[in-house]
Amino acid sequence: MSLKKWVVISVIALLVALAVTFDVTQYLTLETLKEQRTALQQWFIDYPVQTFLVYFAAYVLVTALSLPGATIMTLGAGAIFGFAWALLLASFASSIGALLAFLSARFLLHDWVQARFGKRLEAINQGLQRDGAFYLLSLRLVPLFPFFVINLAMGLTKIKGWTFYWVSQVGMLLGTAVYVNAGTQLAQVDSLGDVVSADLILAFVLLGVFPLIAKWLLSRIKQRRLLGDYQRPKKFDTNLVVIGAGSAGLVSAYIAAAVKAKVTLVEREKMGGDCLNTGCVPSKALLNVAKTVAQARKGAQMGVHVDGIKVDFAQVMNHVQDVITKIEPHDSIERYTNLGVDVELGDAKIVSPWEVEVTRDGETKRISARSIIVATGARPLVPKFDGIDAVHWLTSDTLWSISELPKRLTILGGGPIGCELAQAFARLGSQVTIVEMAERLLANEDEDTASRLAKALEHDGITLKLSHKALRFEAAEQGSRLIAEHDEKEVPIEFDTVLIALGRQANLTGFGLEELGVEFAKTLNVSPLLQTNYPSIYGCGDVVGPYQFTHVASHQAWYAAVNALFGPYKTFRVDYSVIPWVTYTSPEIANVGLTEQEAKRQGVDYEVTEYDFSDLDRAIADTQDSGRIKVLTKPGKDKILGVNIVGPQAGELLAEYVLAMKQGIGLNAILGTIHSYPTLAEANKYVAGNWKRAHAPEGLLRWVAKFHRWRRGGD
Repeated sequence: MSLKKWVVISVIALLVALAVTFDVTQYLTLETLKEQRTALQQWFIDYPVQTFLVYFAAYVLVTALSLPGATIMTLGAGAIFGFAWALLLASFASSIGALLAFLSARFLLHDWVQARFGKRLEAINQGLQRDGAFYLLSLRLVPLFPFFVINLAMGLTKIKGWTFYWVSQVGMLLGTAVYVNAGTQLAQVDSLGDVVSADLILAFVLLGVFPLIAKWLLSRIKQRRLLGDYQRPKKFDTNLVVIGAGSAGLVSAYIAAAVKAKVTLVEREKMGGDCLNTGCVPSKALLNVAKTVAQARKGAQMGVHVDGIKVDFAQVMNHVQDVITKIEPHDSIERYTNLGVDVELGDAKIVSPWEVEVTRDGETKRISARSIIVATGARPLVPKFDGIDAVHWLTSDTLWSISELPKRLTILGGGPIGCELAQAFARLGSQVTIVEMAERLLANEDEDTASRLAKALEHDGITLKLSHKALRFEAAEQGSRLIAEHDEKEVPIEFDTVLIALGRQANLTGFGLEELGVEFAKTLNVSPLLQTNYPSIYGCGDVVGPYQFTHVASHQAWYAAVNALFGPYKTFRVDYSVIPWVTYTSPEIANVGLTEQEAKRQGVDYEVTEYDFSDLDRAIADTQDSGRIKVLTKPGKDKILGVNIVGPQAGELLAEYVLAMKQGIGLNAILGTIHSYPTLAEANKYVAGNWKRAHAPEGLLRWVAKFHRWRRGGD
C-alpha cells in the first residue's frame, strides 16, 4: 500500500477515534438540539460568520466520516439560521461531505474492488457510464436509501467525481429543504417521524422514479425525432430482412425461418461470405496440404522415406477450390430457399428504418420489414503505403486466385492470419519473411505462447523481422522492395509478392447507413441487444465486433434474430463470457477465457498450472510431443479463469474447457472424468492432476500417514 493511502487512512482513523473518544454522537440527537437551540441561536446573533463557518465545517466532517447525525445537523441548521441560510449551508455542506466520503472510498478501495470484482462490476460500470446521472439522481431523491451508503458505494464504481457532486447537490436539495423547514419549527418536532411521514416518503419514491421515467421519455422522444422523417408501413412484406449472407447473416436467416417468420436474405456476391470463400475454409484446406508436405518430409525420422517431394501449386489451389465447392451446398441459395428463406441477389441499401432497396442488373426492388439485420462483414485492411500500386500485393481475399507459388513472399503482419499463411507457404516452398511492427508475434497471446510459435516458424525456414515498421514500397532490380524502419534505420526487404495481413475493417459504407444516420465508428454501434440507435435495425458479425471470429458471428446472430423478431416482448443481452479462439498453425494455439497478460491488465488474481505434452504417451507415439497446456484458476480454487493450449489438436482439446467454463465445472470435475487411453485428451486430465497435487491437504495427509503407520503396527 502506498504512503499516501496510509496517510489518508491515518487521518480518517484519527478523526473517527476523536469522535468516539469525545462521544460526538451524544450531541447529534433531537433532544440535545432542542435543549441547545436557544444558545445556538444566540451564538449566531453574536458571531454570525464564525457560527456559520464552524457549523458548516462540522456538517462537512459528519457527512464525510459517515457519522450518524446528518439529519439532526440539517434540522439544527433550520433551527439556528432560518430557512434560506440553512438551505444554503446544508445543501453545500452535505454535498461536499458526500464528495469527500466518495473520494476517500475511491482512493482507498476502488482499485482493489475493481481488480477483485472488475468482471462482475463491468455491467454496473457500463450502466453507470451510460445512465450514471439518472441512476444516482433516483437514489438521491428516495430517502429509503441511506446517503452515506450511496456515498461509499459510488466511490467504488467508475462514475465521474464531478457527476457525483452535481447530481448529489441537485438530488438532495428537495429532501434537505424538507428537513430545514422542519428545523425552523423545531418546537413542534418530537421525533424524526414527525418530519417524514409515510405519505411524504411515498412522494419521494415517486419523485425518485421520475428521472428514470424522464430518461425513458427522452429516449422515446429521441427515437420519434429520429423516425419523424419516415413513414412506417402499415403492412410489412416480411418480418425480417438480413443484409449479408456470411456466417452471421446465414444463421440469422436460418433462425428466423426456423421460428416460422418470413425472412428475406440479401447477398451481393457469394453465399457463405468470407469464411467459405476467402477465409476459414480455403485457409484451412491450404494449411492441411502444407501439413501433409511437412509430415512427408518428417517421415524419414520414423523410417518412411518419401523421395522427390514435389508441390504442384496450381493443383494445390485447385484442391482448395474443390473443398469450397464441396461445402458450398451448406450455404447455397437452394438450401436456404428450401428452409423457407427468400434469397435476393443484389446490392442492398437501407432507405428507411423499415425498408431496404435491392438493386440488380439496373432493376430496383423495395422490401419492407418490421426489422433489419446488418451482417455485412469485414474486409482486409490495406493502408495507403507509398509505392504499393507498383508491386504485386495480395490480401487474404485475393490470395486464392493465384496459381503460381511466390518464390519470395513477404507478409506484413504477425497476427493469426499472417502466421498461418506464412507457415503454409513456407512448407509449400516459398521463401517467407514476416514483417511485424511489434516486438513479438501474436500481440493478444501470452509472451511464452508467441515465443513457442516463433521458434516453430523459424524451424520451418521463415525469417522474422520483428520491431520493423513498414514505410514504403519500391521497385528492385529483381522483384520489389519493402523499406522498413528498425532501430531508427531504414532496412530494405526484397520480395516478389507481398501479402497484406494487418487486420480487417468493418464493411459500413454503401448500405445506406450514413444517409440514415445509423451510428458507427470503426464498427457498428450496438447495444447489448445488438440494436443500433434505430430500434428496428440490428447488427451482428464482423461489422459489429468486438471479436472477428466466425463462431462469434453465429453466436451473435442468434441474439440479433431473436431480439429483432420478438422484441420488445422478449429480449436477450448478448453473452461474451466464454469465447474460444484458435490459431491454426503448427503447433496450434487455442484459448478460452483470460490469458495471463489479460489477467494482469485487469488486475485479476490467478494461479497457473501447466502440463507439458512431452510427458503424454499419445503425443510421444505420434511424434507430436512439443507443447503445453496452461490453465489459470482462482487462487486456492479449481475454478477455471482461462486456458491456453499450444500443441497438437489444441482447438479440439479446448472444447472440454469451453464446456467446463460455460457450465461452471472446475478442474476437480475434469480430474474425475475418465479419458480414453491413449489420447491427447488425457492431457486435460493430467493438468487437472497437477493442480490437485499442488493443492493437496498436507496437514490431513500427515494424519493419514500416521493412520496407516498405526495400522501397520506402529513401526
